[in-house]
Amino acid sequence: MSETTISRIEWHIVGDEVVSCNCDWACGCQFNSGPTSGQCEALIACRIRDGHFGATSLSGVVFAEAFWWPGAVHEGNGARLLILDEASSSAQRDAVIAITSGTQGHPFFEIFAAVTPNVQDPVVASIEVESDREARQARISIPGIGESRIEPIRNQVTGDEHRVRIDLPNGFEYKQAEIANSVLWQVSAAEPLSLRNENSYGQLVAFDWSSDGATR
Repeated sequence: MSETTISRIEWHIVGDEVVSCNCDWACGCQFNSGPTSGQCEALIACRIRDGHFGATSLSGVVFAEAFWWPGAVHEGNGARLLILDEASSSAQRDAVIAITSGTQGHPFFEIFAAVTPNVQDPVVASIEVESDREARQARISIPGIGESRIEPIRNQVTGDEHRVRIDLPNGFEYKQAEIANSVLWQVSAAEPLSLRNENSYGQLVAFDWSSDGATR
């Protein structure tokens, strides 16, 4: 079935996103430049505080995705793995699969689907996500698949917390992100999604996405 024949469902989700990638603390994607070390790797988790997909409530739903690209994200040919929370219902999982497929609207999902043609079969697992944007602390735990621990960036001389934000007034993923240090994050999945990084970029975001393409 071609994308043009897939019917779209109205949806809207609001929540918190936690991102770890392999770049230095100023991830090149946020500044329209290239990756730190050639390829791009990332683990993201989203906790939906309030939302729906058609008549299906998505409030409280959690999901995660692992990504890998051989070069810069916009160059494509990446790989993607969707992890669905075992606590969600089958209808909620179907909704997350549809949204993240890029066929149901919004640039965040459309773009990432377009640049990751190598899609592994979704897996269902226990997902724990904790996020405190103000404190720049977060944790992702997906036993047997992935994990991430995020803490504030610290001054190399004094050890004091160093606060950095990125503002993107026209951003399609977010308008403002708190930047932090991914102390350790890793993914254990089929190649090329076997990943491990330390002291790399971390990003904490409040998202507000909908099928009309708006990022609020």
